[in-house]
Amino acid sequence: MDDFEYISEKVRPKLLAVVRKYLRVADASEDAEDIVQEALVALWGFVSRGMEPRNVEALAVRIAKNICVDHYRRQRLRIQPIGERDYPGGSLASAATDRNDDAVLRRNLLSHLTESQRECVILRNEEELSLDEIAARTGKPKNSVKTNISAARRRMLEELKKMI
Repeated sequence: MDDFEYISEKVRPKLLAVVRKYLRVADASEDAEDIVQEALVALWGFVSRGMEPRNVEALAVRIAKNICVDHYRRQRLRIQPIGERDYPGGSLASAATDRNDDAVLRRNLLSHLTESQRECVILRNEEELSLDEIAARTGKPKNSVKTNISAARRRMLEELKKMI
């Protein structure tokens, strides 16, 4: 705990400078101290889990910058009144295209799997079911479910490498 207090006192001025620069550039109304505190809490999360970064200051700055970007994005995504109606603003025009491309790629990769593998992967990844839940739903032994998922992931990775 004492080490973290020392670290936070050491990096706080650098974080404040980074965040204040962001606030000026982004013309944002957030409080710099709040963002710095949020970054230090995230840094504490890393340290408390036993992770020892090579350069604590660099990690803290990266965390602070990421939080600034998150704040900026949230600010841009607020609802904007236009005329009589409210419309969500700030979404990128390419977001729908990216989602569509991801769906096409996913369908393509799934098409190379057996029906059993496909079913297990979809239940695991999309419905986020546990192995026990998948086994109960499909009526297959848990080891078969694990084998199907493992084989499916290997096959999809092979197909993805072919595309690249």
